[in-house]
Amino acid sequence: MQLDEPLSRHTRFGIGGPASVLARASTPAALAAAFRSARATGVATCLLGEGSNVVVADQGFAGLVLRYVGDRLAVQDGTIEAEAGASLQSLVDLTIERGLAGMHTMTRIPGSVGGAIYGNAGAYGHQIDEFVERVDFLDRGEVRSFGLRECRFEYRESAFKRGRHLWILGAKLRLPDGDPVRLRRRAAEIRAIRDAKFPPDMRCAGSIFKNLYLRALPAAAASVVPARAVREGKVASAYFLERVGAKGMRCGGIRVAHYHANLLYNCGGGTADQIRRIVEDLKGRVLDRFGFELEEEVQYVG
Repeated sequence: MQLDEPLSRHTRFGIGGPASVLARASTPAALAAAFRSARATGVATCLLGEGSNVVVADQGFAGLVLRYVGDRLAVQDGTIEAEAGASLQSLVDLTIERGLAGMHTMTRIPGSVGGAIYGNAGAYGHQIDEFVERVDFLDRGEVRSFGLRECRFEYRESAFKRGRHLWILGAKLRLPDGDPVRLRRRAAEIRAIRDAKFPPDMRCAGSIFKNLYLRALPAAAASVVPARAVREGKVASAYFLERVGAKGMRCGGIRVAHYHANLLYNCGGGTADQIRRIVEDLKGRVLDRFGFELEEEVQYVG
C-alpha cells in the first residue's frame, strides 16, 4: 500500500497527480475485501490496470486506487484461462507458442488482459471478443461471470466499459489452431509496424480517438471519403483529423505526431489539462467541418 502515490508512474502518458492510496490485490478475495472496506468507510475507489489507455487528472484521485495483479495464464485443449492482471503481450506470446491463431495480430498492444477485454482491444482484423467464452468480474464486491452475449461487446466497447462498477478478474478464451511459424512471422511484421508508429518508449496511449463506421457518418462526411480509406467498413479518425490540421499541433508538453494525426504524446512536461485542451480543439474542428463528433478511446480518471 502506498500513500500519495503519483499516478504518473503508473500510466503510459506519464501524467497524473497522486492517489490518496494505491493498493494491489493478487486474488479476487483480496480485491473484494478492499472494495468492501472502502465502501464501508465511504472512500471513492477506482480500478487501474497498466494505465496504457488512461488520462489521469493533474490533481490525481482523492480515494483508493486498486490494481489487480493476478497474472496466471493456463492453457488446456485450445482454451486459455487468463487472469486480468496478466500483460496482453504475455497472452499473445503464449498463443503463438501454443499454435493458437487470432491474437497474434494484437502483438505490441500495451496493457493488461483485463484492459483489453474492457475496451475490446484489437488490431489487423481481430478483436479479443472473437475468442471470449466467459468473463469473471467483481460486481460491488461479489464475484460474477458473463458469457459472450452478456459482455455486449462492440467496437472498442463492452458491458464493463459501460458499467464501471464491473471489475474484470479474468476470462476463458478459446482460439482456433494455427501454424506457430506463420503466426510468429506475422506477429513480427506487425511488431515492426507498431514500433515504428508507436515507439515503446513514447509516452502515449496509442490512437486517441476511435475509428468510425462509414455507415454511421453524416451523408456529407461519408461522401468525401475515398474507397481506399475504408477498411472493414470503418474510416480512420486520422483521415478527418489530417484535414483539420491536426498533425504537429502542440499544447505545452503535449503534441500531435507530425506523421500521425490520431497520435498524441507527452514530449516532456505534459499535463492532463493540455491533453483535454487539444482533444476538445480537435473534436470542435471536426464537428465544425464534417458535422460529427469524434469519440475518445482513452478513459479519464479523476
